[in-house]
Amino acid sequence: MKMESGLQIKTRFSQEADAEDEPVSPTGQYFNSNSLSVFILAVLESSVPIDDSCTLPLLRELFLPVNPRFSSVMAYDKIGERRWKKVEVNLQDHVNVPSFSESLSVELYDDNFDKYLTKLSTTTLPEDRPLWEIHILKYPTSKAAGHIIFKLHHALGDGYSLMGALLSCLQRADNPSLPLTFPSTKSKKSASISRAKSFISCIPRTLTVINGATFDFGWTVLKSAFITDDKTPIRSGDKDLACHPVKISTVAFSMDQLKLIKTKLQVTINAVITGIVSLGVRLYMEANGTVFSNSRTTALVLLNTRNINGYMSVQDMLKADNKIWGNQFAFLHVELPKLTTNKTLNPLDFVSKAQQNILRKKNSPAVYLTGQFLEIIRKFRGPEAAAQYIKSTCKRSSLGITSLIGPVEQMALANHPVKGLYFMPIGVHKSLVVSVMSYMGTLRIGLGTEKGYIDAQKLVCCIDTAFELIYKAAT
Repeated sequence: MKMESGLQIKTRFSQEADAEDEPVSPTGQYFNSNSLSVFILAVLESSVPIDDSCTLPLLRELFLPVNPRFSSVMAYDKIGERRWKKVEVNLQDHVNVPSFSESLSVELYDDNFDKYLTKLSTTTLPEDRPLWEIHILKYPTSKAAGHIIFKLHHALGDGYSLMGALLSCLQRADNPSLPLTFPSTKSKKSASISRAKSFISCIPRTLTVINGATFDFGWTVLKSAFITDDKTPIRSGDKDLACHPVKISTVAFSMDQLKLIKTKLQVTINAVITGIVSLGVRLYMEANGTVFSNSRTTALVLLNTRNINGYMSVQDMLKADNKIWGNQFAFLHVELPKLTTNKTLNPLDFVSKAQQNILRKKNSPAVYLTGQFLEIIRKFRGPEAAAQYIKSTCKRSSLGITSLIGPVEQMALANHPVKGLYFMPIGVHKSLVVSVMSYMGTLRIGLGTEKGYIDAQKLVCCIDTAFELIYKAAT
């Protein structure tokens, strides 16, 4: 059901090329190609019933000015290069307010909401208008009084860029005049420690880094092109996964408890989260047959490659000298530890191994080499070949993990306090995608599962069990 309004802004192409039309970045071309069409569903849970009467003015005055791409479509110029072409926008085409039966039980509204999310995962964004939509569900569920769903094509930007765009439309619920704040991601280690190292002592470490980078880069290429994970209860191996409906579930944990685990084990929050997910996935696989306990299972972890701490304003992102807006990330393969065959399972092994893998590979030059290898493919074989390589990388691993940091304080959108927040990438050719989002002292883990293949509720229970096992063992 479309929103009714007198506001009409027609979509049309300019007849002449605009010198200010921005070229589509290589990654933007990959994510909107014959091989890939990836978009993000971002869900805002409202604490109060939603009044959608101000939706169109807010979109026109706040959302569209955030970035020219929200008012642009992809078009080919005279030499066949893809550019962001500025168009006029009919906002009504982008806003959907579905109508459900009135006076249903909360359980039935939960079911309607889940089915609606799954339906969104199967529909593409029209190419003849800007690549975004908003869906407003004004019915209460067990988690919120209403939901606002942003459907944003990944070609517009990565999670960091799009989250920054959404945050520019939101305010602090307690005091709109104050800025939102975010958990610090800076290391507390003193830089003087590294400066104190002698040149001679650094030589063995440098050689180790070079050897590790060579191995990691070679392993990434092999995993992307030749080595495929086993077929398991979390990997169907279907050749056309991008067309399968996705069931989206979430599970929440206290950030204070996660920080306690982090402090006790002297690891990073990312290692704790990856350890919980890895153990939960292994428990789910074992519950479906012990034969899967030692199967080859690899997670594809996406990393933000920006050398910054926290979110910047959208205006700063768009400055040419900063070059922050867009898709700036890399991926690394992390093999999931295998479950032991005896009864002496140590849940903390999953955290420690995650810490070792992530720290070694994140700081490895292999991350940079992988990006350069993709650029070489693009230059010599074209963007479609590079997109096909990314697709192969996704299809050969078992699950994807991506994360974003949310604000510490509660946000509000047009005086609607946001109770919860999570997101999910869609179209990544996987049976299982895991998203991680922190917000207001809570960590929300989203599970995008291949509908009809993975038992989503059972997987949620296994993730919960993994958290309890790790928390108990650490404390």
